[in-house]
Amino acid sequence: MQSKGAIRFLAIAFAVACIFQLSFTWVSRNVESNAAEFANGNEAKKQSYLDSMQGQYVYNSGFKKYTYRDVKERELNLGLDLKGGMNVTLEISLVDLIKNISNNPQDVKLNAAITRAIEMQKNSQENFVTLFGKAFKEVAAGQKLATLYTTLELKNRVTFQSSNDQVLAVINEEAKGAIDRSFNIIRSRIDKFGVAQPNIQLLGNSGRILVELPGVKEPERVRKLLQGTANLEFWETYDNQKDNIANLLVEANKKIAALRKANGTAKLTDTTDATADVKDTVTIAKTGLSALKAEKKGPMSKADSTQKLREENPLFQYMQPAVYQTDKGFMAGEGPVVGMSAIKDTAKINELLSDARVRSVFPRNLRFLWNAKTVDKEGQFLQLVAIKASSRDGKAPLDGGAIADASGDYGQSGAKGEVSMAMSPDGAQIWKRLTKDNIGKSIAIVLDNRVYSFPTVQAEISGGRSSITGNFTINEAKDLANILKAGKMPAPARIVEEAIVGPSLGKESITAGVLSFGIALVLVLVFMAFYYAKAGWVANIALIANVFFIMGVLTSIGAVLTLPGIAGIVLAIGLSVDANILIFERIREELNKGTALTNAISDGFKGAMSSILDSNITTLLLGIVLFLYGTGPVKGFATTMIIGILTSLFSAIFITRLVFEYMLRKNQDISFSIPATKSLFSGVNFNFVGNRSKYYMFSGAVIAAGIISFFVRGFDYGVDFEGGRSYQVKFDNVVAAQDVRTALTPVLESAPEVKTFGGDQQVKITTTYLIQENTEVADATVESKINEGLAKTGLKYEIVSSQKVGPTIADDIQKSALYAVLLSCVIMFLFILVRFQKWQYGLGAVLALVHDVAIVLSVYTLLHGILPFSLEIDQHFIAAILTVMSYSMTDTVVVFDRIREYLSEKGKNNVYGTEKKSVINYALNATLSRTVLTSSTIFIVLLAIFLFGGEVIRGFSFALLVGIVIGTYSSICIATPIVIDLDNSEEKEEIKVDAELAIK
Repeated sequence: MQSKGAIRFLAIAFAVACIFQLSFTWVSRNVESNAAEFANGNEAKKQSYLDSMQGQYVYNSGFKKYTYRDVKERELNLGLDLKGGMNVTLEISLVDLIKNISNNPQDVKLNAAITRAIEMQKNSQENFVTLFGKAFKEVAAGQKLATLYTTLELKNRVTFQSSNDQVLAVINEEAKGAIDRSFNIIRSRIDKFGVAQPNIQLLGNSGRILVELPGVKEPERVRKLLQGTANLEFWETYDNQKDNIANLLVEANKKIAALRKANGTAKLTDTTDATADVKDTVTIAKTGLSALKAEKKGPMSKADSTQKLREENPLFQYMQPAVYQTDKGFMAGEGPVVGMSAIKDTAKINELLSDARVRSVFPRNLRFLWNAKTVDKEGQFLQLVAIKASSRDGKAPLDGGAIADASGDYGQSGAKGEVSMAMSPDGAQIWKRLTKDNIGKSIAIVLDNRVYSFPTVQAEISGGRSSITGNFTINEAKDLANILKAGKMPAPARIVEEAIVGPSLGKESITAGVLSFGIALVLVLVFMAFYYAKAGWVANIALIANVFFIMGVLTSIGAVLTLPGIAGIVLAIGLSVDANILIFERIREELNKGTALTNAISDGFKGAMSSILDSNITTLLLGIVLFLYGTGPVKGFATTMIIGILTSLFSAIFITRLVFEYMLRKNQDISFSIPATKSLFSGVNFNFVGNRSKYYMFSGAVIAAGIISFFVRGFDYGVDFEGGRSYQVKFDNVVAAQDVRTALTPVLESAPEVKTFGGDQQVKITTTYLIQENTEVADATVESKINEGLAKTGLKYEIVSSQKVGPTIADDIQKSALYAVLLSCVIMFLFILVRFQKWQYGLGAVLALVHDVAIVLSVYTLLHGILPFSLEIDQHFIAAILTVMSYSMTDTVVVFDRIREYLSEKGKNNVYGTEKKSVINYALNATLSRTVLTSSTIFIVLLAIFLFGGEVIRGFSFALLVGIVIGTYSSICIATPIVIDLDNSEEKEEIKVDAELAIK
């Protein structure tokens, strides 16, 4: 081996670097162990101890001293599935941005173009601004965008002469700037929130931001912190009684009823599923507030009467007006509150009141906004407030730009929190005038289009100080103050994907991950030592070094170790053994020929190098595809797999060789087998080529059964493919899935999917309830409904994890998965074409990959609901499919390499026969020992993951188990036979060989 000294130095330097990187984790765990011992089970005391250690030096490396804070930043990061926490994907609302930067956000054609662009986005990968430009061209033919975007803010960039393309370029710039500013604002908010080791990153050019917060125990608080745009506004208000808003609502109710009757349809919302009691509409009809009178044309049933009242009162069936009863009858209530509605009906009321024909009933400067806080203990009802937009441009007279500072603390009562604000000099002057002009009236304090309070002004307020009250807890007040100080978001951010893992599940995952890792490692070590004797122990040294290198690299690059990441490491253990098996089998072949040990080792490494490099490059390419297209835990799996491939190459090729060189210098005997394994695969001669039609028939039958099952039973799609919310719930006793479904159906308004998950005390609940409403109120409502339904079971329970995937991101996940699989096939075809110089090899390999995917999918559709664990098609399944493809391709490339080698030797001698089919069949049998040994090793590893890795990745590991078996089968029985059937040069090849033999 050339440059032994350099390689030895590199190995030692690499090991020292890994030890140094991992030392931070050891020191950090030691400090935390001391904290736990000091606290004696008191979590608050433990946290206080750790806080006091933040600035203390706890580690001296000999070159530099490190504080506990420094050590924590450099330790091995555990993913949320291992330590608990919250993973959130935020999407910046470009719809709101496009509206906000225009000079007329209410423009009919502008809004029509936005609506059209939203529809187009469902079937397009183009960015939203480009789609908006196309949509505007459709709905506003001939009109220039410049007419809508000549504003003071854009005066130097958009003029009346600007073309649509120029305006779209400016909007794109604004969008990119908005995303970058939003990213910085969110980072600032998280820093103030005080989470240890947060991970915040922009997700490419998608306009999305990933936020990972380990250890978070208050998800509702985080949602508010992340989704608040900090768009603070101070508005004047209308009075429900004095400004006659109550009567105008009655007129609007009549208008909607007339429009519905004229249309003959329920176009302005449905008349079913209303929360407001229809008896209220009857009461109002009897007062002077309403001119509505129920016309009776003969006797009606109670059901008919109720339906008629709903038809005649389409607005009041959803909203209870702000009225009260006196001795003289019903009167409109004073103040800016005009009504109240259930949270689930607010969207319907917004739709009714925003219709242009209904808007004509009200003053042009009247806006309706909902309260931020519910008014009832159950948290189900919100108040509607009448806002007066008195300025000419329709904007608030005072906004958050006037806030110089903000702080959250207890209010004067000492029971509730409030936010104190200090205004800038200009803001103080506006506030002084605004309060002077509205003495005796209410001013609404609005944040992100939600009314937090509407205090009545008692006197002019000077000095620029004010406060926001709104039934806050102290934490809510502090968070709101942080949001105001961090700055206003340029556009709203909405949570489109969310995953929460409770600490108890995190501990279970760590236990399961470590157990599966340990068992897999021990099994592989024992297997290698048993089969290859002393050489097996050399491979084990390289294997342990490989695991050590993987952990060191993960720590040094700041990667996050997740549960699928542990699966990636365990799989890397199996794959790293493959290189050693290839080398050892080659060495054994040389020894069987009578080659001396030293030369046999040298020739074995040389002979195996081509197969090792080809197989690892194919796996690496697929790992890169998985990394680029995967998100969250899938990306974690890809990261560890890529690192594992690179370190296993280094360990198998260089570490193993260095150990052999040392043993040879010491004249030590090196055995590569025990008597039981020495001739295990010698003399095998299966007719794989001749039986290929049988393999085609078998595979065709399985795939055909899968296709039939797909049309009959379909797949069990996960929430990240269909969109929705899922909750993993652990009960303190045995519970039936049907009982949970029955309890949840009334509160969620439709039956959710409930499946037993990991034992008879756990279930997984999936629902699409309110998934179209991307607001923090909707998130809180769904969680409240889930808890309300679960309480009916009468059992104690814990929601150990939850996941939310919005419809848009679910669509993106499906497309990304499809692109990843297709791109992988294209890359594999091109790589095989380049390496083997024949398209038949490339096409044969790709068809084998398609075959493998089809078989695994067939198994999933045939067995889901039958096996006692989840077989969902989700992101983890796609990761498994790509991993199966990489393994199958590794196996196929090794076989192709040996075929190429034997075909190149065919003309030199007649050892393998003169027929190409005979040569290929001999090559398949020659690689059978390596194929079976590698497959068996990886199968053992995956079996350990499947049995001991925990319920979360059981479906994932099952797909890998099936895939390894199918991949091994296809590399021998499908890929190579396809190459033979595609290649019609057999006759020419035989003539060429016969001619060469005749010449010789």
